[in-house]
Amino acid sequence: MNRILILAVLSLPIPALAQKAADDHSAHHPAPAAAQAASAMSDGEVRRVDMDAKKITLRHGPIANLDMPPMTMVFQVKDPAMLNTVKTGDKVKFTAEKTGGAYVITLIESAR
Repeated sequence: MNRILILAVLSLPIPALAQKAADDHSAHHPAPAAAQAASAMSDGEVRRVDMDAKKITLRHGPIANLDMPPMTMVFQVKDPAMLNTVKTGDKVKFTAEKTGGAYVITLIESAR
């Protein structure tokens, strides 16, 4: 009986065992949230800040999560306090989402 079990284990393909081990490891150690957020950020340049309307105009590169090509457009902001951190001409990195039919900036920071 032991010989059959040993033969069965030895007959398993090694790449399959290695992949299983890698899959098990990644399930216990997911990528850090900061790394995921950084990879989802888009590049842009502030064209206008409208404090009264709580909106920002950005000339931006592709926004992958929205399947949006580069363009210049007006965004709402999730938190109006974000507008205090940028000014016209700043190069920024940002995340955006579509909420209730509107495009909303959820995070914005200097591209430095």
